[in-house]
Amino acid sequence: MIVVNLIVSVLVIIFLQLLGMVIFICMTPFNDMEELKKGNVAVALALGGKFMSTAIILGVAAYTNTLIWFMMLWFAVGYVCLIAAYWIFELLTPGFRVSEHLQKGNVAVGMMLCMVFIGTAFAVSSLII
Repeated sequence: MIVVNLIVSVLVIIFLQLLGMVIFICMTPFNDMEELKKGNVAVALALGGKFMSTAIILGVAAYTNTLIWFMMLWFAVGYVCLIAAYWIFELLTPGFRVSEHLQKGNVAVGMMLCMVFIGTAFAVSSLII
């Protein structure tokens, strides 16, 4: 029974991580994978920050919850916070659109967005019980 629970948990974690990345990729007005193929470091940093932040929240949710449903619930709460952090960051930079600067390869914006995601993930993870 323990092996089955472990396998199901790992599959759910992989599914949630992939789902989270697909949603983030759909949020951008450009094709993230095409930008990565072009060598766009700014997009790579932002996408890496998204991946790391969803992994942090998912890891803490899995570690602190014994039921898969609670893990999924806390991941959803944390994920909504990550999306909100992106839009708040966008609102706090009224002089330019973040997505346009990422597509242009502005590494400073990519690094800042990466840190916004990771910082938000750490802060939100402290709330997961």
